[in-house]
Amino acid sequence: MTRNRNYAREYQRNHSSQTAKRRRAARNAARRRMLKAGRVTKGDNKDVHHKDRNPLNNSTKNISVVKRSTNRKVGDSPGRPRNRKRG
Repeated sequence: MTRNRNYAREYQRNHSSQTAKRRRAARNAARRRMLKAGRVTKGDNKDVHHKDRNPLNNSTKNISVVKRSTNRKVGDSPGRPRNRKRG
């Protein structure tokens, strides 16, 4: 039995905080910046990657264009936080 996804509740819990909105706006600004520079196009399956994993840092040295699959891989990849040593 599958349960329908409650998008309103999901937004309220995860995406409506001021911090989440600020980070999303910064990611969108980085994407627009790359669009304007001609480095990405709409529908090209590319992501704008923040090298230091901080979406609020949109300096030229911190952003690059990578394949979507690379940026969203699980584990120690460009788009995910590094695994911490247990101990």
